[in-house]
Amino acid sequence: MASEPDPSESRTQRHKCPACYKQFKRKLHLIEHMKISYHSVHQPRCGVCQKHCKSFESVREHISGPLAKSNCSKIFLNQGCNLCLKVLDSPAALNEHKQKCCLNAPVPLGTKIMPCIESHVILSGSIMDERHNGKGHGAIAIDCEMVGGGSDGSIDLCARVCLVDEDENLIFHTYVQPQIPVSNYRYEVTGVTEDHLRDAMPLNEVQDKILKILYNGESVGRIRLDGEKVRLLVGHGIQHDLDCLRMKYPGQLLRDTAKYRPLMKTNLLSHSLKHLTKTYLGYDIQSGIHDPYEDCISVMRLYKRMRGQDHQVEGLGNERANSGFDSIRSTELEKLTPDELYEISISDYKCWCLDLSKECSLGS
Repeated sequence: MASEPDPSESRTQRHKCPACYKQFKRKLHLIEHMKISYHSVHQPRCGVCQKHCKSFESVREHISGPLAKSNCSKIFLNQGCNLCLKVLDSPAALNEHKQKCCLNAPVPLGTKIMPCIESHVILSGSIMDERHNGKGHGAIAIDCEMVGGGSDGSIDLCARVCLVDEDENLIFHTYVQPQIPVSNYRYEVTGVTEDHLRDAMPLNEVQDKILKILYNGESVGRIRLDGEKVRLLVGHGIQHDLDCLRMKYPGQLLRDTAKYRPLMKTNLLSHSLKHLTKTYLGYDIQSGIHDPYEDCISVMRLYKRMRGQDHQVEGLGNERANSGFDSIRSTELEKLTPDELYEISISDYKCWCLDLSKECSLGS
């Protein structure tokens, strides 16, 4: 009669993922897991045990959810920032960090009728190019407020648009003249009335001014997407804003906080800007009438917080790094250690920290 296998021996034969710590009986199963999990240094991770997660919401569940890991929860409770999820060296360091991490809400523009605001500082390019010192490309945040058109008021019409730069300077704001009659001003949300739109700027002029800002005065037809002057456009549900403005902008130049993987729910659905601002910046917005300037500032702050993460890659300089699994035979994959499999595993989304890299190509 054959003896039963030693349980301790069975455990040592398990193959552990170095990123999320899942264990597999067969090496083949670990390889398949690595192929579909897209683990990389850019994934959100627990500041205590360094476990990789799909999103920051998953990290929160790991440290404070119903099934949270006890050791991580205990350490995070005393030394972790509940906004950026960093773990500091001591409670004293945490208190100092929180003073900078928790931001104050911007002062809204309000809904008073005002002429078009257009700053020409941004068009010179010198300030933004000098500030970035060649690292990446300056970003512009945009937000629109919509009124309703059509018989039932369900057609979204851009009635107000706002743009800010990375220093939170207001560079463009105007009310927009709808192209069809407004049947619902949605006043409780927009604060827009008929008086606001009576002398509003025509849509074609709004389009021209926005493109002039984004391309920094360059000809739209001549500029290259990897040129020094082209700007990243940041927003929340940004494609909807562009559709309502009847504008197009290259997808590789868009940064959408509603669709950025680390900021999404665990099931990869979008959070509202209101939720993201409260959760990651520490203040409330949209408590009454939505203010596009307030939303612009908040979306820019979210972008910069995500972009500012330190994801330095160390020890991944071999030829396999960033080559992916498809270029390697199955027999060769089975010979690799879990750590070597992790080295060739790459993210399935572009991390915003790469926007600050000198080697970053916006077309990638």
